Amino acid sequence: MPITIADFDYIRKLVYDRTGVSLSEEKMYLVESRLGMVAKAAGANSVSGLVAELKQIKQQRFNPLYESTVEAMMTNETFFFRDVNPFEMLKTSIVPELLRQRQGCTFNIWCAACSSGQEPYSIAMLLREYFPQMRNQVQIIASDISTAMLKLANSGCYAQHEVVRGLPTALLHKYFDRGSKEWQIKEEIRRAIEFRQINLTEPFGLMPQMDIIFMRNVLIYFDVQTKQSILARVRRVLRPDGYLFLGGGETTVNLDPAFKLVQFEKGICYQLI
Repeated sequence: MPITIADFDYIRKLVYDRTGVSLSEEKMYLVESRLGMVAKAAGANSVSGLVAELKQIKQQRFNPLYESTVEAMMTNETFFFRDVNPFEMLKTSIVPELLRQRQGCTFNIWCAACSSGQEPYSIAMLLREYFPQMRNQVQIIASDISTAMLKLANSGCYAQHEVVRGLPTALLHKYFDRGSKEWQIKEEIRRAIEFRQINLTEPFGLMPQMDIIFMRNVLIYFDVQTKQSILARVRRVLRPDGYLFLGGGETTVNLDPAFKLVQFEKGICYQLI
């Protein structure tokens, strides 16, 4: 049975209230396709049946069915060294500059919306490869709203089709162990990262001042007001000379005048004015 407008509106409000993600009307097909499996697992014969069950448990804020419904609507596309240029900027420009400025200090890096962990692990491997002197100077925090994604990220286990996306073969064999079905990232890399559950639309909790923030390909899912509130919170945890990385289709322009665009040979990022 096709999803009704009323059911779509209910799901859209549920997702927005929980995550701040705004589902436009053209995403109606996406709701129908992604929630079909959730409905089946819940014993409902359709998305409409799933919505009816959700309405019955509306007083139970953290009900598992609520959580599985919302998580099914999240986009978790990621891969190792995604888009390449931000990592080249880290290697050739930003980290060398910060090393000159922060001699003997601890570096704090935050990967927001880390999904299944490929981004923070990419950063950890890059630092280990090119800046081994920072081994005991870096704290990497990786966060996501999804408990399922954080569990995957924390495990550090990836299937063959995941490790061939963006990960150089030399790094695969150097930093992963081959299992019977998956590749397991080495413990030394896993220990370099602290995974936390953070909803970007809510207070971030206790966070150190960040030298580098990766918040890529997530702002595109929020409305303007939510983007502005997130960037306002980012301002409070980013060091005055720290760097903010956004996705290729994202910008702070016309959202937050406290940020300026910084151009490098390999791409752009943002700093506070």
